[in-house]
Amino acid sequence: MSTAPNLPLPPRRPEEPHPLRTIREIRESLPERQLGHFDAELADTDIDALPDMLHRWATLGSDGFLDRLTAAPFEGLEFGQRSYDDEADGG
Repeated sequence: MSTAPNLPLPPRRPEEPHPLRTIREIRESLPERQLGHFDAELADTDIDALPDMLHRWATLGSDGFLDRLTAAPFEGLEFGQRSYDDEADGG
């Protein structure tokens, strides 16, 4: 099954409506490789749980994380030797 894990939902702000208002808008905002996961979870989600599920996916689709990640994926990160490299060298 290809459903998203049950992660805690971000807090809702009732005074600020979410920028994505329809299932179509949510789908259009997701990367192509996520559409199958979204559709599978949508098909298997109980009607009473739909608002929370849709809110979680709408947040994923509009938080800008993927844009930031693909724009500069390693910016500001420092890379060094991995801890298990010492073990492989016998050290």
